[in-house]
Amino acid sequence: MDSFIQIDIYTSSAAVDGICARLTDYGIDGFAVRDSADFSAFLEDKNANWDYVDDSLMGLETAEPCITVYVHDNEQGREQLTQIKLLVDELCLENTDGFFGKLRVELNNVREEDWANNWKKYYKPFRIGKSLVIKPSWEDHNALDGDRILEIDPASTFGTGQHHTTKMVMEVLEDTVKGGEKVLDLGCGSGILSIAALLFGAKEVTVCDIFENAVKTASENIEKNHFDKSRYNAFCGNIIENAELRGNIGGEYDIVCANIVADVIIAMSPLFGGFLKKNGRLIVSGVIDERLDEVMAALKENGFDVVLKKNEEGWNCAELKLL
Repeated sequence: MDSFIQIDIYTSSAAVDGICARLTDYGIDGFAVRDSADFSAFLEDKNANWDYVDDSLMGLETAEPCITVYVHDNEQGREQLTQIKLLVDELCLENTDGFFGKLRVELNNVREEDWANNWKKYYKPFRIGKSLVIKPSWEDHNALDGDRILEIDPASTFGTGQHHTTKMVMEVLEDTVKGGEKVLDLGCGSGILSIAALLFGAKEVTVCDIFENAVKTASENIEKNHFDKSRYNAFCGNIIENAELRGNIGGEYDIVCANIVADVIIAMSPLFGGFLKKNGRLIVSGVIDERLDEVMAALKENGFDVVLKKNEEGWNCAELKLL
């Protein structure tokens, strides 16, 4: 049975998203966030789909914001732990105004089954857009007419729909997918965007990620949502460096999604057009406010025109059309 190191990073509500983004640079793709601000908003949401809140969760209302990540208790995991500690040390030096809160790190060792169960306390069904409901496999949901149920469990691969970047892409997909589209998901993570596209009516999807585990997880998640192999293709590799991979992925896509980070989107900007039909749509996300103009300029230089922009809490998503 595998063992993991649980790393709890105590910070401030305002700093959570930024620290999570920095952690992805070290291959940390799964997060559990306990944030009193989010929990208070949840309790105040009159449209929330819940009947009661377990007493064990009520402590979140006054809890210090905390980001929890898990790394394997092996050489690679300890290297990631070292990088995380160095990151926190760096943030402490920047923390002259207290923006990052206390920046305290605590460690625990957990078994694999305990790690999996720890997620379950904080992951409940929630709605995105007009009709999409995201739920874990262990939760029941009384569907309303028109609900599209997307079942996905928290795991080591990024993408459960809770982060602003993923949520905004799915909102755009709901309005963009009309039925019968061919969709390419670059940097697919858990495959959640591809599953959403299929639920909205896409004919087929193609997932691609540089991490083999992500491609495997995305494929499994697509099939868990009752779409068989005839509805998707899966590739692993770096499209920026691998022309053969780009050829295998092919073209004439109606929609391309890239929920990544600014630098990767900029590097991919000359390549997106080769995957799309004329007038095809590109949906990019994962771009912080400070990098938005730079990303939009790179895409415009490569033949794209902005159709729509969305912003939530300093994160940006844009839909563009290939001219």
